[in-house]
Amino acid sequence: MSRFFCLLLLAAKSAWNRRGTLALVVCSIALSATLLLGLERIRSQVRESFVQAVSGTDLIVGARGGNLQLMLYAIFHLGGATHNMGYKNAQAIAQNPEVAWTIPVSLGDSHRGYPVVATNHDFFTHYKFRNQEAIAFAKGRAFDDLFEVVVGAQAARMLAYEPGQKIALSHGSGDVLAIAHDDMPFTVIGVLAPTGTPVDRSLYISLAAMEAIHLGWQGGAPLKGLRISPEQAQQFVREPQNITALLIGLDKRSRVFAVQRDIHDYPDEALTAVMPGVAMDQIWQMVDTGEKALLLVSMLVTATGLAGLIAAILAGLGERRRELTILRSVGARPADILILLAAEGFLLVISGVLAALLALFLLLRFLSPALTDLYGIVLQISPPSATEWGIMGGICVAGFMASLIPAFRAYRLSLADGLTLSR
Repeated sequence: MSRFFCLLLLAAKSAWNRRGTLALVVCSIALSATLLLGLERIRSQVRESFVQAVSGTDLIVGARGGNLQLMLYAIFHLGGATHNMGYKNAQAIAQNPEVAWTIPVSLGDSHRGYPVVATNHDFFTHYKFRNQEAIAFAKGRAFDDLFEVVVGAQAARMLAYEPGQKIALSHGSGDVLAIAHDDMPFTVIGVLAPTGTPVDRSLYISLAAMEAIHLGWQGGAPLKGLRISPEQAQQFVREPQNITALLIGLDKRSRVFAVQRDIHDYPDEALTAVMPGVAMDQIWQMVDTGEKALLLVSMLVTATGLAGLIAAILAGLGERRRELTILRSVGARPADILILLAAEGFLLVISGVLAALLALFLLLRFLSPALTDLYGIVLQISPPSATEWGIMGGICVAGFMASLIPAFRAYRLSLADGLTLSR
């Protein structure tokens, strides 16, 4: 064993003497390994973030249409709903003895690019995320008055909103051409605590408020010459005719298929009931091909880095032939030369992997807040997962196998030089 450790020490010293050239090889391996580890971290945590966006909701009900479209719009506020469902039918479904609670959701308006969600107090009581965690307030309280709004954590941080500020909502997607409801300003009454879900990027108002700001509107635009003041809206406000979706929690989750079937067969309206877990599986099936393609590209980049390792060591064999000959002359065996070169390549690979791990954590430290603000992607700084350890182990094994190529080349040269020395 002492001989083996001596060879390892000798390999480390030899590599240090050529640190300028080998540093480029380590950087190449580190960059390719960082890409592979980064893609795995993004893939796993984006999937986890999607799964944790809603917890405890058994069914999502909306107008008849695509399951994925309903799930993405109602929970993640992505895309758009083609049709709404009747609010009276939503109230009738809530009276089903199998239903424990419901959360009505109405979307369509926005504020400076952030979606506005109309709901009721059941949202703050029953909506759960991650592992059955409830919505909490960082500041203020839930809305009580018609023109009060609750702001998600990310939206409040990016827009620098505090309770008491006045804001105006916009009709539609909130782009430059969107029509602002500036005649009916809202007061920020509460700011939600961070959740790492789409809740952070949304603003919440009451269902009645959504109806109030659209009084006097027709065809997506206000009627000319008709202006309704906030005081008049207080008098004329009514319950909504339609909502976008209804989130349902059941008393017994074992009854989910029976309730889903009853909703699909609802006689008064064509409705769709989606189980969030099933819809999530469909989403991952859709993106699975893209994930595999990205993984393949990153593996090819890693293979290129290992090929650079082989090329660097092979290129240096000609210059190091005298060094190897001296080692043979002082008693080193051909097998020792093989171990020396293999150990040197293995050390370079380990150095590259460790550098990649350090680079990954630095990138997470500095880029994670920007990704959260821009795209809502929450990347947590945490120890490597089992999959990431497997990737690093696979790179090390592949690097060791790659280093055997120049090691066997040195072994053959050592044999030839040994015969020359023996003469």
